[in-house]
Amino acid sequence: MTPTAHPMAPRVVCMHPADNVAIVVNDGGLPAGTVLDTGLVLLDKVPQGHKVALTDLAQGQAVLRYNVPVGYARQAIPAGSWVHERLLDIPPARELQGLPMATLQPAPQAPLEGFSFEGYVNADGSVGTRNLLALTTTVQCVAGVVQIAVERIERELLPMYPNVDGVVGLEHSYGCGVAIDAPGAEIPIRTLRHISLNPNFGGEVMVVSLGCEKLQPDRLLPPGSFPIHDERDAGQGPDLVCLQDDAHVGFMSMIDHIVQSARPHLERLNARRRQTVPASALVVGVQCGGSDAFSGVTANPAVGFMADLIVRSGGTVMFSENTEVRDAVEQLTSRAATPQVAQDIVRELGWYDQYLERGRVDRTANTTPGNKAGGLSNIAEKAMGSIIKSGSSAIASVLAPGDKLKADQKGLVFAATPASDFICGTLQLAAGMNVHVFTTGRGTPYGLQACPVVKVATRTDLARRWHDLMDMNAGRIADGELTIEEAGWELFRMLLAVASGRKTWAEHWKLHNAMVLFNPAPIT
Repeated sequence: MTPTAHPMAPRVVCMHPADNVAIVVNDGGLPAGTVLDTGLVLLDKVPQGHKVALTDLAQGQAVLRYNVPVGYARQAIPAGSWVHERLLDIPPARELQGLPMATLQPAPQAPLEGFSFEGYVNADGSVGTRNLLALTTTVQCVAGVVQIAVERIERELLPMYPNVDGVVGLEHSYGCGVAIDAPGAEIPIRTLRHISLNPNFGGEVMVVSLGCEKLQPDRLLPPGSFPIHDERDAGQGPDLVCLQDDAHVGFMSMIDHIVQSARPHLERLNARRRQTVPASALVVGVQCGGSDAFSGVTANPAVGFMADLIVRSGGTVMFSENTEVRDAVEQLTSRAATPQVAQDIVRELGWYDQYLERGRVDRTANTTPGNKAGGLSNIAEKAMGSIIKSGSSAIASVLAPGDKLKADQKGLVFAATPASDFICGTLQLAAGMNVHVFTTGRGTPYGLQACPVVKVATRTDLARRWHDLMDMNAGRIADGELTIEEAGWELFRMLLAVASGRKTWAEHWKLHNAMVLFNPAPIT
């Protein structure tokens, strides 16, 4: 990429020498008549992040960005024109047959040694970056009770346990009134189970049940599915509070029972101390939301470089978002480590095609009004910027929605999820994520209570305006102040610090979502 250097000069970024469009860097865009350093004169006012034609484009000619067709000109477009979605026809989606399968094997990179962080080592060998108590639930009916119990635990008990970072109520809208054994119903159940076992909870899981629901506690967390603290726990299920038990006389007795049951869990958590662990214990989920044209120029390339560093360190990186990467399927299957991994990618993206068919919509619905305002004309262009955050390593394995990473599942992993921010984050938590990286160009107050979220702004203007929400400004890359490599190293070191306990802005403001579950099959 070649941004001009002078901070006040008109600046455009071209991602590949073969590209015939570039995007405008300057805040507020550039007016018609602006002369670029190449001598090209803008014929239109071009908003920030939007494309300008570098050459005359004939009707039907491919518009190239990342050296990939992101559209075809509906009419002749003179050089210097604003190239926007109304002038483009979207390329057809690549079929899921005849794809390159594990044909591109990236050269192995040298191991990266000597990096570590201070984490909480769990009984199963996983490592937490936070020390949290989880109150999980079997059914939506108990959500209000759990919310009040969490507030009391935070107010009355947490001050006595200074080494505990917080209490998380895992609420959802599932558990009863549904076809619990319908095809696909296992996905929200295993998602709930695996989130409850996230490394940041250290095995300290309480279950709050109503009693009459279809999703009974022993189905959610059967014996043997959670860490055993000592020999007294052997063969028992999780610590359970059932609200319909005869022992509860009135609402406050339910709350008192939950609060008192939390004490031994808090005592065990409070006794834990951070230990020095290698960077290989990082399990990082990467995601983008509120994306703009800079996502694929600044933040996502920096995240991709960081992802390579983590893989070189022996750690795990999950990238996701079926709904965005579908248009780059051939780039994913070709990077698969084995033909079976490539076939697993096809399986998960094939589900997305079936989902669109059931809903009688097409993939063009993906790109949001905010994406378009930020310069992304369509999903084909959005996909190219999205996959950059996966870096350059071979894709080692694939996770289906709600699945949990195995202990030996290291390297770059495609964790199949929708692109919706909270659903993607929820499913990455279920997979075992212990720290999250989230890039945004338009801005979003997204956060996760169970896991620290490092927010990366794609533009300097956003980082300046949302100074107390963004943890890093990748817009400095487009400004010419920082290289992608320098930004990637900065983000890698920031992750190690956050994993060691440094709070993110989202944690500072206690920004987090209610847990969102995902069921890919229609319930009939």
